[in-house]
Amino acid sequence: MYWIWLLLALAGCMQLPKVEGPQGADFAGKTQKGQSLVPKQELTSEILFDFLLGETALQRDNLDVAVESYTRLAKKTRDPRIAERATDIALRARRSDEAEQAVVLWIELEPDAINARQAAAALFVSIGKLEKARPHLEKLLSSDRSAADKGFMHLSRLLSRHSDKNATLKLMRQLATPYPDLPEAHFAVSQAAWAANQLELALKAMKRALALRPDWEIAAIHQGRILQKIANAEAMAFYENYLAKYPKANDMRIAYVRMLMSEKNFASARDQFEKLMVENPFNADIALAVGLLSLELNDIAGAEENFKKALDLGYEDPDNIYFNLGRIYEVTQQTEKAMEFYRQVSGGERYLLAQIRYAVLLLRKEGIGSARHHLHQLSPENDQQYAQLILAEAQLLREVNAHDEVFNLLDKGLSKIPDHPDLLYDRALAADKIGMFDITERDLRKLIELRPDNAHAYNALGYSLAERGLRLPEALALIKKAVELAPDDPYIMDSLGWVYYRMGKLNEGLNYLNLAFASRPDPEIAAHLGEVLWAKGAREDAEKIWRSALEANPGNEVLLDTMKRLMQE
Repeated sequence: MYWIWLLLALAGCMQLPKVEGPQGADFAGKTQKGQSLVPKQELTSEILFDFLLGETALQRDNLDVAVESYTRLAKKTRDPRIAERATDIALRARRSDEAEQAVVLWIELEPDAINARQAAAALFVSIGKLEKARPHLEKLLSSDRSAADKGFMHLSRLLSRHSDKNATLKLMRQLATPYPDLPEAHFAVSQAAWAANQLELALKAMKRALALRPDWEIAAIHQGRILQKIANAEAMAFYENYLAKYPKANDMRIAYVRMLMSEKNFASARDQFEKLMVENPFNADIALAVGLLSLELNDIAGAEENFKKALDLGYEDPDNIYFNLGRIYEVTQQTEKAMEFYRQVSGGERYLLAQIRYAVLLLRKEGIGSARHHLHQLSPENDQQYAQLILAEAQLLREVNAHDEVFNLLDKGLSKIPDHPDLLYDRALAADKIGMFDITERDLRKLIELRPDNAHAYNALGYSLAERGLRLPEALALIKKAVELAPDDPYIMDSLGWVYYRMGKLNEGLNYLNLAFASRPDPEIAAHLGEVLWAKGAREDAEKIWRSALEANPGNEVLLDTMKRLMQE
């Protein structure tokens, strides 16, 4: 009962325990010179009322009343303990004005209290008042110069969330000035300059940090990242030189590998893989990293070998490896092995996805009943997981063309999580599939209202209208909006070509469909492209595209229906 203890202490009815505080002050408020930091306070009925009102409000979770009561108390009593409590309650209530008043009073009453400075700094940073945060941050850094290195690293993370990157950089440079020989101070300045897109300054500061601490790997990684933005050749030379001096810098080598892969320099990346393993033959983390990078290189055998090696070396998160081995065996059509490893994933962020992949494989092996039964045994922990399972089950039902059941399942999901964007989108497509176009349009318009930047919602609505030959100018406008939001999406490009075809503009339609098909030779895009070619009289070209697509996708409904409809005319 904190409030009883504090009330009695204020009234002078009990002795507070003595605990050493900043600069020799004990918790009861006595300095070593005997000066009292806590004012003698008569317990008036007004103070008692505010105490009881504030604590009762807290117990009833009425933070606004508690804030007002404790703010009044802090001002009346000028007791630092009350000011501290007022600050804490105001922060919890997200009442920044009252929190500012309380923390300023607290610091006035206890200027050397580190926790008061910490609270003030955090508050002023969170509300964007960096100039007001500055003196408190300076005090915190100078209060224990031996811990300033950790202070700057913490500050770098704290200030990275501030939206005004230039103001953050200005503050960080001011804070770092008294610490010219502290590498962490230069690191923090570099990070702030990077966020403010001042690359030359970021590079200069990071070089200084590395000059002061040459073997600091995280600084080297960041310097490489900065150089990549400035000049790839310089970045590559820097990585090579650093790794020649520090061959066991594992994270630095992995960063270098990622750069090489982004540049499609796969031969050099392979060389770095080999060096990683030579330098770290018994490191499970390195084995896993090499396995993941091998996957990116499509080196399936190398990925499998290194994942298994990481398991043998006792990697601390085996579920991650089980999942990736399941992926490998699924891709290589080793269904039994894939199912075995997916089944071994027992927790973590990959658990649900592993069980969904297991259900997909179970569908192929035992049928829809077993696959759905497996999903029904899973217990979602929140609405997002529930939606994920509904979407996965809907996809299983699509695989067996149970389109009515797909719609009913999604409808049920939305009754539990109304307006869930993914469920809305999927129900719209399911409704379109079974001819319930009014629901399709309603759901997609609702999704556009909820997510005005969702390109696929505009595209799906425009395509649905175009497919039915309805309101074609509106369909075109919707699809153009989708293109504006996602200009490189081949499916949206396909829709644009299709709506032009529906409007009778065959040449425009053909141009966009050719672009879409060149980007992604999808069977449905092939169906549309072939139909436009057919309409233009290029029937041999159309048949060639269809038959090629059919060979790769023998069961595609849209493709088969298009060929049957046109070739039997």
